[in-house]
Amino acid sequence: MNKKMIIFGTGSFAEVVLFYLSHDSDYVVAGFTATADSIQGESFCGLPLVSFDDVEHIFPAQEYEMFVAIGYTKFNAVRERFCDEARGKGYRLISYICSKATYWKGAAIGDNVFIFEDNTIQPFVTIGNGTILWSGNHIGHHSRIADYCFVSSHVVISGHCKVGSHSFLGVNATIADGVQIGKRNLIGPGALIQKNTGDDEAYFAERAKKYPKGSGRFFQ
Repeated sequence: MNKKMIIFGTGSFAEVVLFYLSHDSDYVVAGFTATADSIQGESFCGLPLVSFDDVEHIFPAQEYEMFVAIGYTKFNAVRERFCDEARGKGYRLISYICSKATYWKGAAIGDNVFIFEDNTIQPFVTIGNGTILWSGNHIGHHSRIADYCFVSSHVVISGHCKVGSHSFLGVNATIADGVQIGKRNLIGPGALIQKNTGDDEAYFAERAKKYPKGSGRFFQ
């Protein structure tokens, strides 16, 4: 049986969410909602677009569910805010796991979670509310990702790790076995984290350096 829902957001992430839900779920997306000051026009992606102030009168929470499709702005705090407001309006926030992801049923997964293709989620993993796992990540056994995190692509989170809430993990980052990441951490692309981190910290891998032609065997 198809289930009716609406998407909060009018950015590229919202458009991507529509694509995945339309092609790989039992949900029928009936429309979009956004804050009044961000609405331009009466439709988005060919579907009705309504103000979040009035959404419950047009798409009642008794009939429709919702997904808040907002990215990692302000360490995911904006997504958290509108998830809270949507719950306050009575909406159930859906979670989506792509059929092309690998995971063991029984994993503890919160609401408003979106898991893209090619994620490998091992047994005994916990994923908190509002967390986004973009494509191609490895989440090791007994690891816990707290609420409102954003894990980009090809990130390795080893076994028995903890990722604090509102953290962002960049492409190809690696978290070693048993490491605890603090809250609101920014782990840059390609960073290797082998020790616990505190709250409100940032880590970046050394950038690649440009060498002049003729400086290596490749150019000889």
